[in-house]
Amino acid sequence: MEINEKLSKKITETSYLTTENTKRYRPILRYFYEQYERINYMLYKEDVFNELKGKNNFEEYTPEMCENDLAALVDWGNLTAIQDTNNVTTVEEFKHRKFRYQLSEYAVEIERLVIKLENLHIEGASLEPKLIERIKDSIESIEKISMQSEVDVHNWWENLNNDFKRLNQDYQDYIKTFYAVKMEEVAKSKQFILYKNDLIRYLREFIKLLQENSYSIEEKLKNINIEIEEKILDKVFLGQKRIIRIDKLDDVIDEDEIKNRNKEKWKNIKKWFVGVENKPSEVERINEKTTEIIRKITRIASQIAETRGNINSKKSDYKKICEMFCKTTSIEEAHKLSSLVFGMFNTRHTKGNYVRETDSINSSLLEESSNEHEIKPRIREYREKQQRTAIIDKTKEKQIQIEKYKQQLEEEKKEIEKYINNGKIEIEKLPTVKSTFRKTLLKWISKANISVDKQITIEDGRKIKLIYKPNKGKCVLRCDDGNLEMPAFVLEFIE
Repeated sequence: MEINEKLSKKITETSYLTTENTKRYRPILRYFYEQYERINYMLYKEDVFNELKGKNNFEEYTPEMCENDLAALVDWGNLTAIQDTNNVTTVEEFKHRKFRYQLSEYAVEIERLVIKLENLHIEGASLEPKLIERIKDSIESIEKISMQSEVDVHNWWENLNNDFKRLNQDYQDYIKTFYAVKMEEVAKSKQFILYKNDLIRYLREFIKLLQENSYSIEEKLKNINIEIEEKILDKVFLGQKRIIRIDKLDDVIDEDEIKNRNKEKWKNIKKWFVGVENKPSEVERINEKTTEIIRKITRIASQIAETRGNINSKKSDYKKICEMFCKTTSIEEAHKLSSLVFGMFNTRHTKGNYVRETDSINSSLLEESSNEHEIKPRIREYREKQQRTAIIDKTKEKQIQIEKYKQQLEEEKKEIEKYINNGKIEIEKLPTVKSTFRKTLLKWISKANISVDKQITIEDGRKIKLIYKPNKGKCVLRCDDGNLEMPAFVLEFIE
């Protein structure tokens, strides 16, 4: 980051938001902004005064106060004052200058930001599945776009960056909402149960669509030629230079800065879908976070349902006990029932079938050994105390499991080699295969089918390509646990 004069200077245009007369300045600029949106750019002092007089905080407003407020906003750079000399007929009128006021560019952007902040809690965050589809279409058409004019490439670049920026911002806002304190309170309410299923289905559909498209985007980004990337970025820069802004005519264009900014944007898009070095891509993080949110929602909903079920069951138990007490005919019978329901209130003796060491009637109570009787609390929340155990070193067991896993991989590799003929695996020519090989085969076909060039890299580092038969016929894959009818694919191993 370079700290230059622009980054260090004060932004005086924001002064009107935190001054003593902010309650007057903000309505004035909001009125200017509303008229700006209606393409009414130039306003007189009388227009502002007539609009605001008599309203809240403007009960004692005067034209002189209005003129002073407008002058202050002009000094801060929020308004631009232009003298109106069209209808001047005397020297006196010229001395008492009449101005027309217009919003500055800074003031327009500041008001837009303030309005966005005011409505931040209303807009909320949402995930739009179509964004990822549009990004996929844009990435897949990069070769075709590179052959078009600078204007078309620049439009493609702007649409891609806008979609990517919105996708990134929306998913971050949406994820952040689930970790807010307010969300914790809402999730624990009974109303949360009503839309829990819809919310989970919404998240799962988004993840499904993200996975279906992200694999294609990742594969495409990995295989894009560097020459095409450079050609696209050069045309984007030429397209940006063709856009002439009147307010920037005096500025010197820093071409290197613009080119570096474009390269960083393209690099961030690739990093978002592909990742860098050992760091996971943002797509993988979205999958993890969304899965965690789904588990969290399901857990909270289960807790609410369990709590409501416990309350209902206790209510029915108490009702049944009350009916039993009402049916007792004497106080002695009620005491017996109370002892069974609530236990003994003042315990002095316990009675049970204890085994004595001697049958002698002359034996004293002090001569015999005591009996122990464990009493457990009669509450639902009671749990047996668990004993702590030491951590056992299982290094050898782990090593044995690793060796077994390596041996299994080696056996699977030998099994695969048996069915390779001339660098190909033809489904219709396979003999009866094991179920494990069938699962591996279907996994390869599934991953290669969603790839753009129908190629994938398997576990041992080799590349395979999925080939469709010209006649698109079907065949039967015979397995040791049954038969599977499927298209007669061919998997070709690429050196």
